[in-house]
Amino acid sequence: MSNPSEQVTAEVLRSWGVPDPGESKKSRGRIVVVGGSRRTPGAVTLAGEAALRVGAGRLGLLVPASIESQLGIAIPEAAVMALPGDSDDPIPPSIGEELRAADAVLVGPGFDDPGETRATLLAVAAWEPACLVLDAFGLGVLPEVERDTLPDLLVLNPNREEASLLLDRELDADDALSDLREIAERYRAVVNCYGDVVAPGGSSWSIHGGGAGLGTSGSGDVLAGAIAGFAARGIEPGRAAVWGSWVHARAGDRLTARTGIGFLARELAAELTPALAEVTG
Repeated sequence: MSNPSEQVTAEVLRSWGVPDPGESKKSRGRIVVVGGSRRTPGAVTLAGEAALRVGAGRLGLLVPASIESQLGIAIPEAAVMALPGDSDDPIPPSIGEELRAADAVLVGPGFDDPGETRATLLAVAAWEPACLVLDAFGLGVLPEVERDTLPDLLVLNPNREEASLLLDRELDADDALSDLREIAERYRAVVNCYGDVVAPGGSSWSIHGGGAGLGTSGSGDVLAGAIAGFAARGIEPGRAAVWGSWVHARAGDRLTARTGIGFLARELAAELTPALAEVTG
């Protein structure tokens, strides 16, 4: 069996703290969310809103041209940019510089084509973003991508099925933590899977709470956006994943207590701010 993880509580998080927000959106970090499709355009909206709700200052959405205009209306707080029409085309410098300047880039929410996702991931990585967070289809294509083409700071947000894909075998039901540690070492990445966070080198943390209400469409997009939002604020990847997982779970507990099971992911995103305020004041 694996060595036990550190149990995360509000007191632990208070001892860690968060960066001073400063007096400007520029001091709270810049995030770009890359994803979306005609079938699932809302995923990038949920992830982007979540990043802002945990305190990130500036948000960009890089999406297929087919949904660019509608997302500009759905989330007016974001700068919306269009991906190249052909996924094999390079990202133009005007957009690439936005990726390079971002404090964190999230790739995956809402993508629905593996080939296009892989090409987009490589095109994004070519601009050397400071920190990369992968979710959904971004995880599914990771085994096909050379690790050295990606940034040193990498965070993976798999569910159990996606974790099995990264391992090329089923997670061990009796010792999933060992398998997550194997993923962390294989990809030199922080891994967050259902409240277990593991960093390369073996450090690990465990977050409890959230309940069955988190099992709702779009919940994972909110979680990925929260993690990326904390990373954009300047929190190192392991702690960013812990913060994101904890506020996501706490938001679920708050909504369950208030409304019961059946809340929506967009309500979960809005609840991240008061959940975070419980710790930071």
